[in-house]
Amino acid sequence: MTTTVHSRARTHARLLAACRPAHTIIGLHGEIDIATSPALRMRLRNALQRAENVLILDLSGVSFCDASGLAVLVGIQRRTREFGITLRLAAPTPRMVDLLRVTGLDHSFTVHPTLSGAIASRHRDPVRLPEAPLA
Repeated sequence: MTTTVHSRARTHARLLAACRPAHTIIGLHGEIDIATSPALRMRLRNALQRAENVLILDLSGVSFCDASGLAVLVGIQRRTREFGITLRLAAPTPRMVDLLRVTGLDHSFTVHPTLSGAIASRHRDPVRLPEAPLA
């Protein structure tokens, strides 16, 4: 079952959810900012109600994320823990990787470089992204 939800905020953010046995995969697309964060938060909370064991957020389509977007990710992480659900971030764009590293959130989230890696993972332990080369 695949559902696409469009947000009509100033920036266009799109949420794509697919449920697989024991996995709920949500693809985030567009900008996650102060304009789109409230709607995204609500949609993620609704998706969490249907999630079973693992919630995977596919970040491959995220073009921008600000502090309010990070707050949504931290909030959904807290809620997944309350429900006993494993949260995985998958396929972050280079900008998202940098943002997670700069904020230190790469140590708080389980981050997989690819969606297939997040789906195949059987570990609950954080996966570390490869170190970025020094400029």
